[in-house]
Amino acid sequence: MIFDFVLERYPQIIATVVTLILFFILKRFADSLVNRFGQRARFPKARVQLVKKYIDFLLATLVSVVVVSIWGVKPDQIFLFISSILTVIGVAFFAQWSILSNVTAGIIIFFSFPFKIGDKIRILDKECPIEAEIKDINSFYTLLITASGERISLPNNVLLQKAVVIVEPNEV
Repeated sequence: MIFDFVLERYPQIIATVVTLILFFILKRFADSLVNRFGQRARFPKARVQLVKKYIDFLLATLVSVVVVSIWGVKPDQIFLFISSILTVIGVAFFAQWSILSNVTAGIIIFFSFPFKIGDKIRILDKECPIEAEIKDINSFYTLLITASGERISLPNNVLLQKAVVIVEPNEV
């Protein structure tokens, strides 16, 4: 009985195995690429791990779609399912746009690194100017410490929306 199933589905089994092997190879390559980029830019390990999680999630989603299509689900059914899920996620994110904008800003800051941990910056804001050192950059916020020791948690999207002057770059 199992032997009949294996013989009948041999092409799908082989295609699934090849897809999973390619997934692990791509995951390993992407992880090493992000690690090298993170080391070169001197990002903390937690930040590098976060980006690796994002990439792993995207790769796993892609592999899931490929495996489901290998096993006979029609592409229009897959796309209908995905578009339904994305619609629900889109509505949820629209309701929480600030969370999405902070995550997006965190990714932009990670890859473009206009400033990095250890830099002393001045945020040019008419109502509340801030001069502080960057202690950490997370996915949602950046942690700053002023000269007087105040800890300021600033949403990442503010750092992209306001003019920021690097007063003293971290040369480490």
